[in-house]
Formats: sequence, C-alpha cells, structure tokens
Amino acid sequence: MKPLSVVVTSVFDIFAWFMIVFGVYVINNGHNTPGGGFQGGAIVATFMSFVLVAYGGKKFMTWAREGAYGALELIGLMAFFAFGCLGFPNAFFYNSLAIPHGGTPLSEWLPYCGTISLMNVAVGAEVVGALSLVVYYMYGSIRMVDTGAGMGGERGHDRFDR
Repeated sequence: MKPLSVVVTSVFDIFAWFMIVFGVYVINNGHNTPGGGFQGGAIVATFMSFVLVAYGGKKFMTWAREGAYGALELIGLMAFFAFGCLGFPNAFFYNSLAIPHGGTPLSEWLPYCGTISLMNVAVGAEVVGALSLVVYYMYGSIRMVDTGAGMGGERGHDRFDR
C-alpha cells in the first residue's frame, strides 16, 4: 500500500496519539464509567489500522511485530486468569459499596474496586494484542493474494510499491 497524502499523514501524526491516550483512559476507568478493557483495547488497537491507512504497508510492517502482539495477548490472558483467581478467596471482586476501602487485608495496594480494574487492564492488553494481530494477518493475506499470477490485488491509490 502506498501512503496517502501529506494531509492525511499530518492529521494522523497529530491525532493518533490522542486516540491511544483516550483508549488507556477508557481501560483504566472502566469500573466507574462506561467502557472497560475491551472497548479501550479496541480504541488502542485501531492505531495500527491508522498506521496502515495513513503511511502504507512498508511503515506498517516496520511497526507491527507478530511476536510482540502475540506475547501481549498471552500476557493479558494470563493476567486476567491470575487476577480472577486472586478475587475468589478474599472477595476482592466486590466494589466499594460491598467492601469499603480498607476492609480487606490487601487493600493498601489494591484499588478500591478490588481486582475489577486490574482485570480491565488485563483484558485491554489482550484485546490490543488480538485486534492488532487481526490487522496484521489481514494485511498479510492481501499481500499473498496480490503476489500470485494475476490473482486479485488492490485497486486505486493503495496499490503496493513494486
């Protein structure tokens, strides 16, 4: 894919980082406001789609690492499982209405909502990894189809550089 115009890349350079900050905000405040790990993770993962659209395939392939996103997905899943198991014996799943802050033995280092916010962070990491891998594999499948003998390929401004 070829990069789009200077206008698109300039707007991307300005606003894409706000999207990451907003996604992290949604992940961290999902226990108090609408949203959470999945919604915030989807917002953050959209950044890689924007890199692909604004800068093209060469820049996307320099930023995207299959192993890093796979590791992020695995770490998110394992952390979600660990925080979920941590919540069972000590009733950390309860929010501040059920157990006031300071009512549990480990409340000094846990947020007032128990492990719910920690589980939101774990889900956010897993969703960022998984959706970024989806974009990575979709772009890879377009490249495989286009390199065949006369098979498919893209049309318009986004043809591959050859």
